[in-house]
Amino acid sequence: MLSLHQLTCFLATYEQGSLTAAAEELGYAQPSVSEQIRALEKTLGVELFRRVGRGVVPTTVADELRPHAERVLGSVEDARKAVQSAKSFETGTIRFGMFGTARLYAGAGLVADVLARYPGVRVELIGQNSTDVQEELRRGRLEAAMIAVPQMGSEGLEFTPVARDELVYISADPARLETPVTAHRLSLASLVMPETTWRAVDSTRLVLRQMLHETGRNPQTRIEVEDVETAVELVGMGLADSVIPRGAAEQLLPRLAPDAGWVSLRPRQYDTLAIVHRAGATLSPAARLMIELATARINSIVDHEAG
Repeated sequence: MLSLHQLTCFLATYEQGSLTAAAEELGYAQPSVSEQIRALEKTLGVELFRRVGRGVVPTTVADELRPHAERVLGSVEDARKAVQSAKSFETGTIRFGMFGTARLYAGAGLVADVLARYPGVRVELIGQNSTDVQEELRRGRLEAAMIAVPQMGSEGLEFTPVARDELVYISADPARLETPVTAHRLSLASLVMPETTWRAVDSTRLVLRQMLHETGRNPQTRIEVEDVETAVELVGMGLADSVIPRGAAEQLLPRLAPDAGWVSLRPRQYDTLAIVHRAGATLSPAARLMIELATARINSIVDHEAG
């Protein structure tokens, strides 16, 4: 029966042109290499080498066998590397970028999904705002991430849209929730908005600025805060209204502002959620796993209709 050991000895002899040199390369005794070559020849029923002086010369049959032997041994090496990669994957660290709001209602579940499959891994979710996460990707500190983007496209990065998260108007005043909020009404509202550090580039604010473009106004913020939880609490106190992703509203209002509610904008507005990584990058198994699990979890929460 043909064996990997025989093919290894065959290739070494073919490349070295000598049984002695092949034995030295492999760290075997020369008789052992000779025995493996004879066994291979017997199995195949052919002569693979002719003795010439102190060396050997491959026959035409050996020339035919060589590429097949290389492929077989190459596949074995690939298999070994795959197993080692999987072994280190199961005990290594998985890093994934996820912007603040999405992490708020999908982050803990995503980590739980990963640990259910690979209990031995260490997990890092990185990032606050989508712009922050994109910068980490450009610098090579992250392989892949899920971010919110008002529009696709950024040099050196590849985007794959996976879901849409509707932006909704939240208020503790029931009268303000009776009908969808138009651009004109939004332009007159007194708002508390999160993500103040990233206010110039925050995806939600960019969408709202585009919506209000026809009114000639920008959203009027009465209060600026960093995190969406604080914004929701202030809405619950009746101090201001806000516009946040619907997924965050459904998660936070019952807990932080139980007397507040939400209503759609008119026309409806959306953040597009996308998987992003460096253009042309070959993603590791860990990155592919995080993309798969993050996409599934986000799609179970937000509106992902096409359009």
